[in-house]
Amino acid sequence: MHPSAGYGIIPVMFDLQGKKDADALMLDVDGTLWDSTSIVARAWTKAAMETGFAGLDVQPDTLKGLFGKTMDEIACALVPEASLAQRDALMKKCVIYEQQALEEDECDICYPGVLDTIRSLSKRLPLAIISNCQSGYIELFMKKTHLTGAEIRDKECFGDTGHGKTDNILAVMKRNGFKTAFYVGDTEGDRIAVRAAGIGFIAADYGFGEPLEADIRLDRFDRLLEIF
Repeated sequence: MHPSAGYGIIPVMFDLQGKKDADALMLDVDGTLWDSTSIVARAWTKAAMETGFAGLDVQPDTLKGLFGKTMDEIACALVPEASLAQRDALMKKCVIYEQQALEEDECDICYPGVLDTIRSLSKRLPLAIISNCQSGYIELFMKKTHLTGAEIRDKECFGDTGHGKTDNILAVMKRNGFKTAFYVGDTEGDRIAVRAAGIGFIAADYGFGEPLEADIRLDRFDRLLEIF
C-alpha cells in the first residue's frame, strides 16, 4: 500500500508549466530558509571540548553535509566510535550551546528574500515547517525572524515526535486536511521523504545538498512567488 494511502492523500503528477495548484506549502529549514552552519559549528566545537571530544573541530561544511538528518544520525556520523551515552551527552550540550549562540547572534542568516516571500505566500496558501531538527529549533527560527502562526500555520520535527520527515509530513497533512501540498527542501534525504509521502517536491538548489530530481527546481527562494 502507498505510504500516504491511510491519510487520504492523493499522489499527483505536476505540470511544470504556469502557476501551480496546491492547498499547502511545506518548508525545510536548514539549507532552505537559512544557513546557520557557521554559528552552529562554533557552538558544537565548544560542546565537543566540554564532553570529552576535544579533537572534534566541527566545520560549517561538515554540518552542511549532515543537516537534514536526524540528530541521532548526526551524532553517529560525528563520533561513530562513541557509546550511545557519550553521543547523547554530546548532542544535549550541542543543542544547548547552539540555542544560546543563535539567540545571541544578531546576523541575518536567512537566504535572500525568504522572509518577504513567506509573508506574501502565507496570504495565498497555508505554510508549514517540517524538519528533522531537535525540539525548539523551529520555534527559535520563528523567534529570530519574527514569524508567527499567522505566517506559519503548523510545524513538526523529529525532536518532538521521534519520527522522520515522511511521517511528520503525513501527520501535518492529515490534521490540516491538506491533499495536494508541495515540500521545499534541499537534500536527497528530503526528496526521498517527500516522495514516500506522495506529494510534490521542490528542490532548493541554492542549499546544502543535491537532490537527484524534483518537480520544480529553485535557484532562489523568492521564485516561489512566480509558481504559486
